[in-house]
Amino acid sequence: MELLSVIVPSYNEEENVFDFYEELMKNETFFQQRELDVEIIYIDDGSKDQTVGKVKELAGKDKRVRLVSFSRNFGKEAAIYAGLQKAKGDYAVLMDCDLQDPPSLLPEMFRYMDEGYDSVATRRVSRKGEPPIRSFFARMFYRIMNKISKTEIVDGARDYRLMKRQVVDSILAMAEYNRFTKGIFGWVGYETKWLEYENIERKKGETKWSFWKLFLYSLDGIMAFSTVPLAIASFMGVLFCAFAFLMIIFIIVRKLLFGDPTSGWPSLVCIILLCSGVQLFCVGIVGQYLSKTYMEVKKRPIYLIKEEI
Repeated sequence: MELLSVIVPSYNEEENVFDFYEELMKNETFFQQRELDVEIIYIDDGSKDQTVGKVKELAGKDKRVRLVSFSRNFGKEAAIYAGLQKAKGDYAVLMDCDLQDPPSLLPEMFRYMDEGYDSVATRRVSRKGEPPIRSFFARMFYRIMNKISKTEIVDGARDYRLMKRQVVDSILAMAEYNRFTKGIFGWVGYETKWLEYENIERKKGETKWSFWKLFLYSLDGIMAFSTVPLAIASFMGVLFCAFAFLMIIFIIVRKLLFGDPTSGWPSLVCIILLCSGVQLFCVGIVGQYLSKTYMEVKKRPIYLIKEEI
């Protein structure tokens, strides 16, 4: 029998642990018909509630349930990587514990696998239930990212994805510290089928992704899969040098021909502030790339495990 590894990153999801399991087990008949063994790997990302206790209780009832608990909160990217490392299956599927990734899509995903696809991914066709400002910036991110990066990132893409073992091994080969999984999925390639569905609001609890966290996450994605910001910084430096040179010529010519005095301090202060702002902006871009490089060369582990069942 083939083995399916269900990887469930979880952070403060005590209210959803059992609900997710029950929803997943509605596919029990399908698993039996397809002759699929299943392992369910809950990755606890340093939860501060009773998530670990709920998973242990569930593991006592079903031996297919496994727990990997981090020593602290390392982030969802680390949880995804740990889940893929621990997965033993011929297939692996990533699913959120909050039931925004409907397990009912699994039979359809496997049908596409049988047609020869290496992975089946999902994307939301709507953002119902999200604040409008957050939806706007999310769409802008995907639009900008696809213009400045050679790696295609589909608008509305979820982490909910069914993959063959070969795809999982390819992702694990990218052992970088600063991880942006949506970009990694696109970078490794393989034949991927996209399933579209309407956005589903989380069943219980609150989202762990604030606007600020999403903004920082988007910066990680840009730095990980594009060097265009560095090119922009270089271009702005050349542009301002050329502009300064032209202004020097203009002031000299005006003085020689018309005898006009140079402008006073207000215009000078404005120019200094503008140039200083551009310089700091460019230095900030370089600093972001340098900080990512610094974290990579330190070779710290992506996560630490406190407990494993």
